[in-house]
Amino acid sequence: MRDWFRQGTPWIWLNAGAVAVSLVMVFGLIGHIAYNGLQHFWPSDVIAFEYDEPGREPVAVMGEVDAAETLTTAAARERGFQVEDDDALITRYRIKRGNRDVDSRDFVWYADVNMSEWAYPEDAVVIERRQWGDFIGYLRDVRIDGERVEEVSDQGDATWDRFLELYRENQSRLDEIQRIERVEIGAVNAEIEEIRLSLRQIEADPSLSEEERTEQVEALEAERDRWEAEYAELEERRDELLEEVGRYAVGMETAAGEEVVIAMGDVVKPWRPNVMNVWDKARFYVGDFWDFVSGYPREANTEGGILPAIFGTVLMTMVMAVFVTPFGVLAAIYLREYARQGPLTRMIRISVNNLAGVPSIVFGVFGLGFFVYFVGGGVDQFFFSERLPAPTFGKGGVLWASLTLALLTLPVVIVSTEEGLSRIPGSIRQGALALGATKAEMLWRVVVPLATPAMITGLILAVARAAGEVAPLMLVGVVKLAPQLPVDGSFPYVHLERSFMHLGFHIFDVGFQSPNVEAGRPLVYATALILVLVIIVLNLTAMSIRNLLREKYKAQGD
Repeated sequence: MRDWFRQGTPWIWLNAGAVAVSLVMVFGLIGHIAYNGLQHFWPSDVIAFEYDEPGREPVAVMGEVDAAETLTTAAARERGFQVEDDDALITRYRIKRGNRDVDSRDFVWYADVNMSEWAYPEDAVVIERRQWGDFIGYLRDVRIDGERVEEVSDQGDATWDRFLELYRENQSRLDEIQRIERVEIGAVNAEIEEIRLSLRQIEADPSLSEEERTEQVEALEAERDRWEAEYAELEERRDELLEEVGRYAVGMETAAGEEVVIAMGDVVKPWRPNVMNVWDKARFYVGDFWDFVSGYPREANTEGGILPAIFGTVLMTMVMAVFVTPFGVLAAIYLREYARQGPLTRMIRISVNNLAGVPSIVFGVFGLGFFVYFVGGGVDQFFFSERLPAPTFGKGGVLWASLTLALLTLPVVIVSTEEGLSRIPGSIRQGALALGATKAEMLWRVVVPLATPAMITGLILAVARAAGEVAPLMLVGVVKLAPQLPVDGSFPYVHLERSFMHLGFHIFDVGFQSPNVEAGRPLVYATALILVLVIIVLNLTAMSIRNLLREKYKAQGD
């Protein structure tokens, strides 16, 4: 036994066990997030039953089973259920009824002892709407200009087919409306705004003569009139499409028999889950998940997609990497290769290491005060004075958020690069100097390339931390909803001064600030899964670059 411990075998098994437990915890966490997030996109069957609670009128209920739990009778009564049996275990089901505009609550708990036998009506329809969440009920008619043109009859699917036909026609119109509003009108507004700012600049320029000022103003006003005419044409086309979309509606009926008319323009997608087979549900699942990843948020971020948050997270992380890598590498090279090793250098290293332990919110406060108010305000005064008092760089944006996170992750890059430089054998340095290379040539052509994998390792750690940070971003650029992406077709195409959305803040907002917690819970898990995947993809990309560089310089060394 003593020899066994002396050989170190127990510690090998202990390390292997710790690695195994860590892997189980990591994959277990990812699996838990994936299970709770991805199941949201599967079209659940719709059940219908009558709920007959003692002392109350029976009510007809229709919806999707969202959750279930078993309670004792006493616990059920504490939660407001009217149950008669004192000894039975009660199973309560949380039913997603939808129809929040009709019933005010779209998630309600029901006790199984008061429920009739479940039915799965084939004509049950679920409609995802742009407002008020899902509607769950029965299709009764299709209307054009307020007149019923197709009503439910014995033929069954005729009304549904007509509904789908009008829905697809309207979707093309809605897509065109979205393109006009988000792309074309936005571009025209940007041009008109630039002309307005140019006019202000000309009026404030004392070096221009009256004749020159008049000539330039007339040219700009003619250009503005041309853009305003184009804006009027786009607005007229959009209004025509909106009027056409507004002609169509669908008549629905709730489980309780209440009639509801839904405008076709408010329909995001309809489906009948109880008649869908597994293949139909799988296709719907893929399409719904794609809409989530590629769409824009709605309904206080509890509906729709997360494309702006994904784009903002990736863009901010890439800009951060562009700033932190050269500064961190240069600082590490100076401290390791040029600085005289003494008390001052040791103090700087201690300060860098301590900087890594500063709470991230402190960096956010610094970024707000220095980058946003001081640097951004100064830039606005010198270069964008014609836009004041509306700030351009003197507000939160991608650039300031990236610089703040670059400061946050700078110690990681410095320490990793110094470790890589320290592992380069002294014989390589001496050999380069012996062949006649200067110290600078020895560093930049021999030592630094060999230490590049360590630098990439520091970048990987920086990206992993920065992509998940939320606290500092809340002060320097991230917002609940960004109407525009930081990239568009207007020069300079990438607008780093704009505010942006972030996956981490999106999780916080939906999970803790949402007015509809039950509806937002699965989106929290789904968004968390996407954030984990984004970080994994960014890290794998950096690791691939590191491995390629490692093999390259290893081959050169051989």
